[in-house]
Amino acid sequence: MRFLSTRRKHPAAKPLVLLLALFLMGAVYSVVSPAQTSVADTNTNPQVAQGKALFDVTCSSCHGLNGEGTSQGPSLIGVGAAAVDFQMGTRRMPMAKPAAQAPRNSAPEYTQAEINAIAAYVASLGQGPAVPEESKYTAAGLSEEEIARGGELFRTNCSACHNIEGRGGALPSGAYAPSLIGVSGKHIYEALRTGPQQMPVFSTGALPDQDVKEIIGYLQTNEQQPNYGGLALGGIGPVAEGFWGWLVGVGSLVLVAIWLAKKGARAR
Repeated sequence: MRFLSTRRKHPAAKPLVLLLALFLMGAVYSVVSPAQTSVADTNTNPQVAQGKALFDVTCSSCHGLNGEGTSQGPSLIGVGAAAVDFQMGTRRMPMAKPAAQAPRNSAPEYTQAEINAIAAYVASLGQGPAVPEESKYTAAGLSEEEIARGGELFRTNCSACHNIEGRGGALPSGAYAPSLIGVSGKHIYEALRTGPQQMPVFSTGALPDQDVKEIIGYLQTNEQQPNYGGLALGGIGPVAEGFWGWLVGVGSLVLVAIWLAKKGARAR
């Protein structure tokens, strides 16, 4: 009995028991964890898998292999599918070279199916704005009153940067508000909801979907208006156009007056 009691009180007993428990926990985890991973892999959406493959080739060098961001590009976790559809659909991304901001290009480098796949993968990284349905941005069926209200909303919320006609304007630090001429309703909606580059985010609480539709309707209607001649001056507005009219008109009269005065002095 004394021998057994000595073995129980051996100083190495507790560390050995602890090591044995840790070994057993590690063994159980190694058995369970791969099985969970395998199930997750087999249940992966094929579109997300395709998007991941394209992302690794196209986007990971700047945004990281898991979209976590690098010194060359921001994190994409939580930006949502709408941000990807906007940036790649307007050919701002992939960005050709570093600049103050990415310009819009006419021809997307990727097909819409490839853009959808990358958008689905980025959406799987974290919840964010989804690509909108057509009913949220189509201006078809809007009344003249709703389009006029869209103009008021645009002048209140957007014209300070994008110009009263949506032709764009300069911003500090080499940035600029791009022209909205020729931009699709879907991309305008996505820009409002995701806030690309220098633009703030307009949530549904700030601008409900109906307001966005009316703004899009105003821009599309304004774009279709004919130009009856004269210098539009980029649609800057009546104050600036009046200033240029005064400068050119009155300035010309002053120059003529100076010339006549000099000619009269010479005649004497």
